[in-house]
Amino acid sequence: MDLSFFLHSFPHSIFMEMLQNAPFIVIGLLILLGFIKSFVSVNQGTLAVVTVFGKYRRVMHPGLNFKLPFIEAIYKKISIQNRSVELEFQAITIDQANVYFKAMLLFSVLDQKDETIQNVAFKFVDEKNLMQGLIRTVEGSIRSFVATRKQSEVLSLRRDIVEYVKEQIDKTLENWGYHLQDLQLNDITFDEVIMKSMSQVVASNNLKAAAENEGQALLITKTKAAEAEGNAIKIAANAEREAAQMRGQGVALFREEVAKGMSVAAREMQEANLDASMIMFSMWTEAIKHFSENSKGNVIFLDGSPDAMQKSMNQMMGLNKLLDDKNMGGKK
Repeated sequence: MDLSFFLHSFPHSIFMEMLQNAPFIVIGLLILLGFIKSFVSVNQGTLAVVTVFGKYRRVMHPGLNFKLPFIEAIYKKISIQNRSVELEFQAITIDQANVYFKAMLLFSVLDQKDETIQNVAFKFVDEKNLMQGLIRTVEGSIRSFVATRKQSEVLSLRRDIVEYVKEQIDKTLENWGYHLQDLQLNDITFDEVIMKSMSQVVASNNLKAAAENEGQALLITKTKAAEAEGNAIKIAANAEREAAQMRGQGVALFREEVAKGMSVAAREMQEANLDASMIMFSMWTEAIKHFSENSKGNVIFLDGSPDAMQKSMNQMMGLNKLLDDKNMGGKK
């Protein structure tokens, strides 16, 4: 079926009427299209930059927004959420040691003011140039800080590096419309040779500390042992002294009781008109019996002559008389 057949078969009156109403149909379609394009939906966490013929006009916030059809246009949609980027770069210390960094950068749009949003929208050509400028700025700040420090100091200066970078680039980022939320230095490494030497230093320090601790422990052990031995000697000496004192007191009490018994026996024998020397003789024979029963030896040497017996009796009688005189003196 060709077009000529269609035109011949279509009623002429209807065709002419459509041609006459064509401008109105076109205008109606344009109005409908403009009405549809007048409403713009902006997602949460996003702002839309509106321009009029290429010039900044205003900012649309999240939700349903109205714009003038065919006049206002959405130039760019900007995320106001936090964004992160990972960095890997190298720096050189003042003593010419290579330092390798792995870092995470967290940043976001500074605020939602019109001036800030204009800076975010128009400062850079595109997102790629923004990220390149941001990364190079952070890397440059860290390199300038590390270049003034020695290799041995870098590991202990993480917080100082972060504070230095924030201080250096905060103003720059504000001019771009952004704010540095955080900078995390996740990993700091050196060349393999330096890492090995650092491990050796740590190992030697650990061995030194272990030796010092062992020496201190040995010193404390010996000191405590000496103190314990000294205390034990003191305790043993005190115990021996007390034991000797108690033994002396026991012997003294024994002798006192023996003397009292002898005195009483002597008086009783005197009252009975008996010779007191019998008591001495009886004690002497009991002593001889005790020696023979309890001694570990096999022989007891005694002078059994009459003179020796008389001498022994005289000595015991003298001892008895001395005890009696002492007791009489005590009663007076």
